[in-house]
Amino acid sequence: MDPLSALSLEELRRRGSMKWRRYDADVLPLWVAEMDVPLAEPIVAAVNEAMAMGDTGYAVGEAYADALVDFAADRWGWVIDHEATAIVPDVMLGIVEVLKLVTGPGDAVVMNPPVYPPFFAFVGHMDRRIVEAPLGPDLRLDLDALASAFVDARQGGRPAAYLLCSPHNPTGTVHTRDDLTAVAALAERHGVRVVVDEIHAPVVDPGTEFLPYLSLPGTEDAFALLSASKGWNLAGIKAAMAVAGSRAAKDLAQLPEEVSHGASHLGVVAHVAALRHGGEWLAAVLTGLERNRRLLAQLLGEQLPGVRYQPSPATYLTWLDCTDLGLGDDPAAVFLDRGRVALSPGPEFGTGGAGHVRLNIATSPEVLREAVRRMAVALG
Repeated sequence: MDPLSALSLEELRRRGSMKWRRYDADVLPLWVAEMDVPLAEPIVAAVNEAMAMGDTGYAVGEAYADALVDFAADRWGWVIDHEATAIVPDVMLGIVEVLKLVTGPGDAVVMNPPVYPPFFAFVGHMDRRIVEAPLGPDLRLDLDALASAFVDARQGGRPAAYLLCSPHNPTGTVHTRDDLTAVAALAERHGVRVVVDEIHAPVVDPGTEFLPYLSLPGTEDAFALLSASKGWNLAGIKAAMAVAGSRAAKDLAQLPEEVSHGASHLGVVAHVAALRHGGEWLAAVLTGLERNRRLLAQLLGEQLPGVRYQPSPATYLTWLDCTDLGLGDDPAAVFLDRGRVALSPGPEFGTGGAGHVRLNIATSPEVLREAVRRMAVALG
């Protein structure tokens, strides 16, 4: 079964989550990172069993860490030190707590825009100074810009951190071994602590090598945040793991115990089931996503040739360059108003986002075809 084709639009519109309730019923929502799929059966079975037992208390124990250790070893050949892990409520809140360990108010955090909008919101709310190192024209890391940003971030000898998104959201870029090795060298040279958001790591085509940052030499002072959330559509039942490099383990050990209280016990149950038993389902999703990338490229070429799209092998999010359409900084507003398609506005992703939109392809081919048709109609 193709999970992306299993549910009708009518069935999807019965959902009460953000994706399906933010906009009016005539709008096709292809914006926020939710997938139009039924859950993997092992996840449903595990959560149903917990519910039937009334097992809905507080999260405790090592089940999530154990499952992640095994999954990482099997999938990426990455050996995680079980003692260098900690459960956190979700990846974004885990990032916040790790940044608190290595930076203080007024210190700098380096980012690579265009990038996941909550990075700006959460880091700004922490009273950290954001230093940008924008992606290059090829949507890859610009190492010269990153080096300059590290110098800026460390002004006056203050602590600084680098918040790396890997794979990158919104572009779907999978960072190469050379790039990540260069990042580690730059971070060590400038004394910058690296914190990596790897939430989309499971959503990488099998033919593309994904390298967990902490699996590389020179990353011993860094941290990574991972979750089954994006790979198995579990955003609403929260749980995630923080992992530290060997020299950073002592810092992670200082994480306040109460941080672990935010993880949902049912979330842990679901995420463990995903990591241990959801491989077949995930493989089917990855196959459907690759088909949808090809379909989107074809549809855009036929109906919206002015949109530039660079297919990527990771995530279910696509970054569309609409600058040649003459729709201004926020083409998403036009597609919503005239075409009744909801996309994520590019300006929300920071520098480099103007004139762009992010489109979620984790849906059926039928919905994708209708969305592009409506976008073309919106241009009149």
